[in-house]
Parts: sequence; structure tokens; C-alpha cells
Amino acid sequence: MKTSRKLLLQGALAALLGAGAVIASAGSASAYIVCNRDGDCWHTHNRHHYRFAWGITVHPDHWRWRGDHYRWHEHAGRGYWRSGVWITF
Repeated sequence: MKTSRKLLLQGALAALLGAGAVIASAGSASAYIVCNRDGDCWHTHNRHHYRFAWGITVHPDHWRWRGDHYRWHEHAGRGYWRSGVWITF
């Protein structure tokens, strides 16, 4: 009886340690929503340096727009939307 309880406790402890390791290794993914002055918005995982003249605003991933001024445009790679065209940099 004592051995069974000891094995059960060891198993529970191992499960807790394993779950803790998984939780600790799962870092928070940083993402951003980027919009230009025309209302074109897209996601990026890196905070690029956009020139002020481009009229780009970087928002945190939980940002939500209000109204109908904005439109989603997704594109892979580094760049930004200008007048409906993806400009790579």
C-alpha cells in the first residue's frame, strides 16, 4: 500500500514538472498590426523601422480598429503598403 501511494505521488509530481516545463518554454509570440494613412493594415512579427514620411503606424496585436476606414492586406516579407501596392525594403 505504501509503495503504491509513493508511486502515485511520484507520477503526479512528474506530470506537474512536465506541464511546468511546457508552460515555461512557451514564450509569448510578439506580433504587431501595422497600418498606413490610407487605412491598409497588415500583420508583422517584427517591429520594423518605418520612416515617418511613409505615414505608418504600428499597433500591438490586440489593437482593434473602429469604423470602416481600414482594410486588411497581408503580405509575406519586409515592406509596407502604399496606394494598394506592396513596397519591399
